[in-house]
Amino acid sequence: MSLLEFAKAIDSTSLSTAIKTISWIVPLVQCIHILMVGVVFVSILMISLRLLGRARTDEPLSQVWNRFAPFFWIGLVVMVVSGVLLVISEPVRELMALSFRLKMLLLAICVVSAAIFGQRMRSAVSATGANLPLPAGMRVTAVLTLAMWIAIIFLGRAIAYDDSVWGSWSPAVLQRGGVL
Repeated sequence: MSLLEFAKAIDSTSLSTAIKTISWIVPLVQCIHILMVGVVFVSILMISLRLLGRARTDEPLSQVWNRFAPFFWIGLVVMVVSGVLLVISEPVRELMALSFRLKMLLLAICVVSAAIFGQRMRSAVSATGANLPLPAGMRVTAVLTLAMWIAIIFLGRAIAYDDSVWGSWSPAVLQRGGVL
């Protein structure tokens, strides 16, 4: 089964039809999704700014992580659930968009990175205490993480304009035989 066939199968489900038919569901889910993107981004922003020495420098990094990580993880779960509902509401548009695919790839990288960082943070704190010296690579990681999250936000918005953003690179355009 191709991805397009899979998307069309999802589109024909009663859940997809219900989400599309009830006029208030998609706008509500979009609002929740966008709010959670904000919660997740601000959480990562605060942790990254601490890593860069630009905010909360009076607190140990572990304390900043412990303060913002719950917002990150809970926001991420709600963001994923609302995102799945949005995909179910328009599976062909979403799954055939290059912006969506790139967003999912970056999201997976960011989530794995956050999980690894959190695990290393807990291990380091338990081994050496709360005031750790920051490894040099952490600043680079903080900047790259922020860049990826900004790209995720951009790509999420670009899904609606995938043909215009990517042109002939868009799988949806390729599906139509390269016609914009």
